[in-house]
Order: sequence, then C-alpha cells, then structure tokens
Amino acid sequence: MTLKTTLEYRRAVREYLPTPIDPNVVKECLKLATLAPTSSNMQLYELYHITNKAILTRLAKACLSQKSATTADQMVVFVVRPDLHRVRAKSVFEFEKQNVATYSPANKVAGRIKKFDQYYNYLMPLIYSQKPFVPVARSTLACVVQKLRPMQADLSYDDMRVVMHKSCGLVAQTFMLAMAEQGLDTCPMEGFDGVYVKEILALPKEAEITMVVSCGLRSEHGVWGERYRVPFDVVYRSL
Repeated sequence: MTLKTTLEYRRAVREYLPTPIDPNVVKECLKLATLAPTSSNMQLYELYHITNKAILTRLAKACLSQKSATTADQMVVFVVRPDLHRVRAKSVFEFEKQNVATYSPANKVAGRIKKFDQYYNYLMPLIYSQKPFVPVARSTLACVVQKLRPMQADLSYDDMRVVMHKSCGLVAQTFMLAMAEQGLDTCPMEGFDGVYVKEILALPKEAEITMVVSCGLRSEHGVWGERYRVPFDVVYRSL
C-alpha cells in the first residue's frame, strides 16, 4: 500500500471475524512502531502483546466488554513507565557516547559527550523525578527563567505525564498504520478500567495505561459507515 492507501484503509474496527491472525506479523508491526519518535528519545513505554485466550478474556472485561475487545484475536496494551526514566536515560547516553565517537570530528568528541552526559545523566533525571516537591520546584524555576528567555515551563508532574503519553501515542499510531499496511485491523480503545488492566498485567503502581489496541480482521459490521472528519478548512491555518 501507499501511505495514502494505508491511511484510508485504517479504521477503528468495532467487530472482528473469528479468523486468527499471525502473532509474528503483529510482533513485527510492533517492532516497526518502536521507530516512532519519543520526547528526548527516552522511550518510556512498554508494549504488552496479548495472545493468551484466558488473558484476552480478562482484558476484554477490563475494556468494558465492548465488541472491539470481546471479538479481538489479539490485543496490545501500550504502557508508560515513568519509573524507568533513569534506566532509559543511561541507556540513551551510552548509545550516544558511541555515536559521537563514531561520527564526530576528533576535536569535538569530548565536548559533545559532556553535553550528552549533562543532558541524560543530570537533566533527564531532574525533569522526570517524582520525588516530593521536585516537580513544583522545577516548574517554579522554569517560570522564572521564562521571563528572561524562551523556556519550556510545563514541567509539573502532570505535564510530564502528558509528554510520556503523547510519545506513547505516537508509537501506538505507528503500530496501527503498520498493521493496516499488512491488511490487518485495529481499534484504539480508551474505554477501560486502568486499575484492572494493571492488575491483569502485574504492572507496578507507577505505570500508566495509554491505550489498549485490539487486533484482528474486520467483520462485515466492523466498520460503522463512512468516516467523518471536520472540514479541513476548519482546522487548517496558514501563517
């Protein structure tokens, strides 16, 4: 498919055929999804690919027993993991250290590595820290600096949650497009009991569910009519 064809094919499917789909194809689509960009390349997400029928039954109940869930052959749960920020930051830093050493002029290697060290080993742990008073302190400091120069001041605990969910949402959308390119169907579901989903997956309390995506092959009634979009001129602005 071309990108245009893929985008036009992808729909939120509300009912699936009882036809099994290849879990390996779904897994490959998830691998492609990890190519999606994330804020500061922190990749604070996990992908739970559910194929076990017993778990699918429980997960469908957690998704309020909507048909997109009860008829799905497989499901993927997209999870954000703020508690892994130090591990992820260290991992990205170690990669960038090698990147700089490989692709930078010799006289700039030390300086660039120092910048990455400051960014991932000091700034990222500060920005994602959830320790008491730290989110308030960093937001207050950012607001003061913002009066002197442009500065991202949205650094509260909830602001950083939004950042993580936006990044995870990009991964989920890339997955759904990869599935559509394979002629497979999906439905992103936000109607779910997050506490129950976390219990099913045995997730730590810090983890949060971005969305649950059901997977399968659409039935005759899987797509509810034509797609509606607000007229382009209503949302488009050219400056």
